[in-house]
Amino acid sequence: MTKAVLFDLDGTFADTAADLAAAANHVRAQHGMPPLPLELLRPQASHGSVGLLKVAMNVTPQHDDFSAMREIFLDHYASHIQVHTELFPGMAELVDVLEQRGLPWGIVTNKPHRFTLPLMQALGYAERAACLVSGDTCAHAKPHPEPMLHAAALAGVGAADCLYLGDDLRDVQAAHAAGMRCLVAAYGYLGDHDPRAWNADGIIATPPELIPHLTR
Repeated sequence: MTKAVLFDLDGTFADTAADLAAAANHVRAQHGMPPLPLELLRPQASHGSVGLLKVAMNVTPQHDDFSAMREIFLDHYASHIQVHTELFPGMAELVDVLEQRGLPWGIVTNKPHRFTLPLMQALGYAERAACLVSGDTCAHAKPHPEPMLHAAALAGVGAADCLYLGDDLRDVQAAHAAGMRCLVAAYGYLGDHDPRAWNADGIIATPPELIPHLTR
């Protein structure tokens, strides 16, 4: 029996792609470039500034201008963190079910705490979560198991009693390294990746499809 449920944030708990894409297009605008369509940037939303700037500006962290572009990106995102962002359809209902059953739930994301807490507060779920573990909460981020183990401890349960839901290969890797079961959110930012190759414990098309897995 699952005793706690943990979620990735971007692409799993909340649909943040439009606001992240807007930040990337803001960087483009600062360089006199036209905006890119959301459908082109959306698959990179789980990969943060690195993934989005690679597509939007064709720069990597090794590029001389990357740091300056990243600061422009992050400052804009911080100021516009919930313009379009909302929970994925069915997520609010899933959280209600978990709370009705007395199951703690929380967030384990690689998003920096600078953005995780304000976003969860804006969505109205920060106080309801048993834990908010960000990419800079621990010494290591996913796919390392440390954030997963830390979240389980904060939720007051053993890692083996947690079920994790994410939309990236590193989510599966981190969960399994921590001894947790992991489901893939097929509605997230998978892009062209085939999650069937990730050896997850299941794939769901909508958040409520997680509920039957609570007793497996």
